[in-house]
Parts: sequence; C-alpha cells; structure tokens
Amino acid sequence: MIELKVTDLTLSYGDKELFQSISFSIKEKERIGLIGVNGTGKTSLLNVLTDNLAKDSGTITKPNNYRMGYLKQHPDFDLDQTVLDAVFSGDNPLMNTVKEYEVALENLMLQAEDTKAQDRFSKAEQQMNAQDAWLASTTATTILTKLGITDMNQRANQLSGGQLKRVSLARVLISSPDLLILDEPTNHLDFDMINWLEDYLANYRGSLLLVTHDRYFLDHVVNQIMELSNGSLYQYPGNYHEFIRLKAEREETEALMQHKKTQLFKKELAWMRTGAKARTTKQQARINRFGDLKEEVSQDSGQGDMDLSIKGSRLGTKVLELENASYRIEDNQILDEFNLLIQNNDRIGITGENGSGKTTFLNILAGRVPLDSGILIVGETVKIAYYTQQNEELDPNKRVINYLQEVAEEVVNAEGEKISVTQLLEQFLFNRSSHGTMIGKLSGGEKRRLYLLKLLMQQPNVLLLDEPTNDLDVQTLTVLEDYIEQFTGAVLAVSHDRYFLDKTADKLLVFKGNGKIDTYYGKLTRFLEEEKEKQAEKKSPAKKSTQSKAIEPAPPQQDEKKKLSYMEKKEWETIEMNIAELEKSLEKNKEEMALAGSNYEKIADLESEGKNIEEKLEEKMERWEYLSQFAE
Repeated sequence: MIELKVTDLTLSYGDKELFQSISFSIKEKERIGLIGVNGTGKTSLLNVLTDNLAKDSGTITKPNNYRMGYLKQHPDFDLDQTVLDAVFSGDNPLMNTVKEYEVALENLMLQAEDTKAQDRFSKAEQQMNAQDAWLASTTATTILTKLGITDMNQRANQLSGGQLKRVSLARVLISSPDLLILDEPTNHLDFDMINWLEDYLANYRGSLLLVTHDRYFLDHVVNQIMELSNGSLYQYPGNYHEFIRLKAEREETEALMQHKKTQLFKKELAWMRTGAKARTTKQQARINRFGDLKEEVSQDSGQGDMDLSIKGSRLGTKVLELENASYRIEDNQILDEFNLLIQNNDRIGITGENGSGKTTFLNILAGRVPLDSGILIVGETVKIAYYTQQNEELDPNKRVINYLQEVAEEVVNAEGEKISVTQLLEQFLFNRSSHGTMIGKLSGGEKRRLYLLKLLMQQPNVLLLDEPTNDLDVQTLTVLEDYIEQFTGAVLAVSHDRYFLDKTADKLLVFKGNGKIDTYYGKLTRFLEEEKEKQAEKKSPAKKSTQSKAIEPAPPQQDEKKKLSYMEKKEWETIEMNIAELEKSLEKNKEEMALAGSNYEKIADLESEGKNIEEKLEEKMERWEYLSQFAE
C-alpha cells in the first residue's frame, strides 16, 4: 500500500512552537481534513510535507517516485507565462505530451497551410496515441471547463486573484498526483464549481489532505479529520459532523481530568503553605511534583474557548435605505434603479456571480463609493463595522495589545461587565505571552482575527462582512456565527460559504449581473435546490409535460390495453433503429469532445449537444419498454 508516514515532527517559528513530536500517516485513498485555529501551523505543516519549509526534527518517509501536488493558499507561479504554460508545467511526462499536443493544435489552427505546423501536429498526435494520453487530455479539458478557464493564451499577469487561484487548482488536479494537498481550495469558487469539486475529490483515486473553512465541503469529501491544537495533533475518524461529536466527548473527558488536577493542585498548595518542619528527600520529591503539577494546570487553564460577547451600540428602527439606486463601472451595470430597505435585526446574505458587483454593493452601503443616481439614506444612530476582504494596513512593528488599545482599554460585554483588552485577547485565543508580540510575526489568519476583534471592539450596530470565511478558521467562524445570532443590529454578508450563510442569513440578495438582483426569503441551501430543480425542468421539457399530465384528473376508466394501435405498430418497427442511431451519435459526440483540444466554445457546444442526445435516448428507451409490453 502506498503510504506517506510522518514520525515525531517538530517545528518552531521564532520562540513559538507550532507542533511538537507529532506523528501520523496518510494511506492510499484516505481523505483527510486538517483544521485548527489560525496560527497553530496548518499551512506550515503543509509546507514541511512538500519540502517548502525545513523542519526542526522528525522524519517523513514515502515510497520512491511518490508524487505530491500542492495547491498553496496564495498562488506563486511565474506571472509572465501563459495559462497553458502554467496549467501544464511540471515534470509529469504524460502532461508534457498533452501540453505539446495542445500547443501543436493551436499552431495548426492559426497556420493550417504551414507544413511545419502540420508536421508538429502529426508528431504530437502520434505521441498522444503512443502514450494513450487521450483520456488525460479529456480529463484536463473537463477540469479547465468546470473551473471556468477558457482562454489558454492569456498571460497570468492579466488574471485576477480568483482566476489565478482557479488556474493553480486546475494545474494540481490535472497532474493527478499520489497525494493532493490543498490549502483552502474553495476560495474564489462559485457554488457550481464547489459542487463539481466535491464530486471530483470524492472519486479521486489518490490520497487527499486539505485545509478548508468550508464545513459542508469537509462533510462531503473527507473521511478523517486531523486537528492541530496547542502543538499537538488529534485524529478523528469520519467527516466534520462526526468530528464535532467525537471532539465534544474528548473535551468532556479532559474537563473531568482537569478538575481532578485542579483539586490535587489545591491540596498540594495547602501542604506547601503549612511549611513542613524538615525538608526530607521524600518531601523534596513532593515539592518537585507540586512544581510540575502547577505548570501543567497553568498550561491547561490557558486553553479557552473564544467568546465574542461584546455589547453593540443602540440602533434605531431606521438603518439603511436605497431609493432608485443606480451604479455602473464601465460596461458593468451593478445597480439599476434598485430599492432596498434594511431594518434592525435583518440578516441578509449576498451571493451571486463573480464580477457582478457584490463587494461594490457593500462599498456603496458603507459610503465608500457614491451612487451614480438615487439616494442612500443612513439612520442617525447607525454605526457600521466593515470587515473587508483585505485588512487595513497593520503596522508590523506595532505590538498586538497596542493595536487594540488604540480603540479602547476596555469594553462592556452583553451582561454589562467591563472587559479589559488583555481579557479580550485571551478570549480570542491570543495567549498572554503573545500580547507583546509584533504584528509582523503573526500568521495571516491571526492578523485577520485581530482585525475582526478591533472592529467588534468599536461596538457597531451594523455589520458588513465581505467574504469573512476566506481567511478565518473553523473555530473562529463558529463563534462569529454565534455572535451574529445574538447581535442586536443588522448584518449583511457577502459569501460563497454555504454553511456560513445557512447559519447566519434568512434573506438573500442574488446578484445575477447587469444590474439584476433577485430577492429570496429563506436559507441558501433551499435556494440552490430550487435553482437546480428549475435547471432540470428547462433541460427536460418532455418530462415536465409528463409530470403535469400526471396531476390532471384521471379520465374515465377504459378497457385494459391489450395490443398496439396502428401508429404504435409503425413506431415499434423503427424504434430500435432510432435507438441505435442515437447511441452512434452519442459515441461520435464523445469522440469529437476528445479531439476538440483547447477549443472551449466547441467543447461547450458539444457538451450541450451530448446532453440533448442523452435525453432523447432516455425517452426512446422508456418508450421502447412501454411498447414492448404489447408487441406480438
């Protein structure tokens, strides 16, 4: 069995120990989700496994020729290369053959009469046949199409951050390694892409190790969870749902053990205070044990849960209102005579197509972007906290505690109690020893958590959240969701995270593009299901017609049918030939898709044509089964 094995792995960052003597293995076809609070070392562990970061100690063993594909959270490939070069870069011989075929095909399409282009294509085609690379080519084409990558000649420096991430994801999936390592693969993917990726990874023939905040994704894809916490690694069988249950059981056991340790510590403390008359060897051993126990209890007591119990400002009934609001960026209409009333306690999720203007919409509500026409009305008591996709500029030479003290020395929680900045930091899982740390030494996720804490310390009554799940860990998101549930003001969140929106939003604004915005009352999951049903109905008009007939009043009962009518006999005589022709057409369609190369418009047309053929074939088969009951 192919297996990667890690033994006694230790890594420190400065004076912070990320993990100590952790051991685990990744066997063939295992799908592992790696979770943990930001700053615990998840990405560092992935970098160590892929030789992008040196370990302090420990061993990593794997078979010869064991291939790992690594999707980094932030792509770092050469921005001067084309998408084609980026996607097919690497040392995989099969992918190099496919790449050469794609290049040769592109050249031939541009220079059909050129003998050198013809010769190059002929040799590339021969290599494809020799290595049986057509399936790999079709798989690569499917992956690129599903991830919305269509222009293979576009240079990487012309792509947005989201497009770069999708190109990187396509590259690692196409390489088909023994172990796929993915760091936040769902960032910048829309719902259809995420659903496709879930299905693809569930059927992946290799092994998988991924870091993601998307809990639905974890539930659907992984069969094991590894949690990094306080330098240790905990392993749980099952998906995210099972992990929650097992972790709760573990923490209950640890709480009981902690209580016993505390009681023993109190007894030892009482003994120490009595001041024994003589310090014998046995007594000295007890003193030493007291010291060890004191340190152990102190460490355990530092493990707390995050708590966002911060009181918000008073909010009146009038919050935000848009009247006949219009806004356009060049040829992209974001708002078109749009009206919206946002009231106290509204929970609005904002979703839709990439590039349709969701972030711009939040900027308009925050007063950062003026409308072309129309009015934005802001209530007198409104106090907005805007959690943007990028942090405000954080001074790397400023200490963590000083950054928060710029807002206040203390805040009031929901119960009216005063909480100091030190206490808030500890509640946000910043250990007391880290309060004096320079911000520049924090991980990206820790900076995001610190930025969120600063916003909430300002005690807002309107929250604008732009993709909050992209850089926050699962534990932080869980508590943020709980905070939103208790929050007394209005919340508007742009997100592609289905779990987050299901928990926090009961109304959706769906941006369709070109200024079209639909309103949906209900949960995101139900909305997606209804959209899927609508698409299925559009593709199967015959079935829809059949279903509508089924609910009509039943006609008067007639004699039981015993034989075919004249027209049905004529149909029966040709139906098998029609089925054969459709099957032949479907086979030809698949062959044309395999030969379409990088002509993505043609691929899209062929894919649509293939679906139509399949639907007709299914209808004919159902009709054949019906007629066969009465055929003589």
